[in-house]
Amino acid sequence: MAETTRYTQKTATGEPPKGRRFWGEVAVRLVKEKPLGMVGLVLVGGLFFTGIFADLAWLGMPDVGLAPEGYNVMHMIDRLSPPCAEYPLGTDHLGRDMLSRVIHGARLSMIVGVVATLMSTSMATAIGMMCAYFGGKFDLIVQRFVDAWICFPFLVILITMMAIVGPGLAQILLVLGIAGGIGTSRFQRSLVFAIKENEYVHASEALGAGRARIILRHLLPNIMPTVIVIFTIGMGVTILTEASLSFLGLGLPPPYPSWGGMISGEGASHMLRAPWLALWPGLALTLAVFGINVLGDAMRDLLDPRLRGGVGTYRLDKVEKIRAKLVKKLQEAELQAQKN
Repeated sequence: MAETTRYTQKTATGEPPKGRRFWGEVAVRLVKEKPLGMVGLVLVGGLFFTGIFADLAWLGMPDVGLAPEGYNVMHMIDRLSPPCAEYPLGTDHLGRDMLSRVIHGARLSMIVGVVATLMSTSMATAIGMMCAYFGGKFDLIVQRFVDAWICFPFLVILITMMAIVGPGLAQILLVLGIAGGIGTSRFQRSLVFAIKENEYVHASEALGAGRARIILRHLLPNIMPTVIVIFTIGMGVTILTEASLSFLGLGLPPPYPSWGGMISGEGASHMLRAPWLALWPGLALTLAVFGINVLGDAMRDLLDPRLRGGVGTYRLDKVEKIRAKLVKKLQEAELQAQKN
């Protein structure tokens, strides 16, 4: 309770933590107050570490990495081998090492989760900010398009778009980025609506600040903590959506080791004879999504200024600074008028 009071008072006095100090306090509170969030951070860190170092092909060393071998190396004599010393997670119907395929699948999930979520969050933030700030007919037209978009089930939209563009990594990133960005733009729009009526925004307009400056200097920084939370939670949804598309045969084509494709392909075909084909990718997918979700929940509790104890702020210190500039400018104008 004392920690919560201290951070709440710091926000109320208009002295929010900045830069390294801000993120340092967030990290300290994550360790002290959110043990489940720390578990999520460890799981997400493990996902990223595994994905980056699955192999070092990006450094010109494809045979070096965490994966024992390539994800498509076949050992036909060892088809459907159960877990053993040579193959810790067993092999699939083509004799491919399941451990290597699950590790390389982490890289694909990391790429899809980060890139597609970054695209969708950026697109949603841009649409939401412009609609909320400019308003009028622009907001009306865009929101009617968003209304029509969200009337359709999200999975139906994804299936239709994937059927048009075809399977592939670039295609699935583009589809998930665009579909997610349009559908979630209303949340960012509501954030900007709440912020743009603050005194420091009106003071900036009175001082002659342009629209671009107000958006980049006042609106965007003040919704960034919440946008980070949206991005974190959205990663889990994106990874799960990619797995669903791959399960339906519309995601990454074979031999890419997508976790969803591994479950629906060889996992479903040999469920009774070799249950480990679906067990390991399903377990990896569960741990990854669970870690991202609990980390996102913890970050929301720590960063969202609307929640009790959140250290993210709407930068209320700007009110006093801009008010002082405005008063100074008015005083200068009065002195100039008296001289004339």
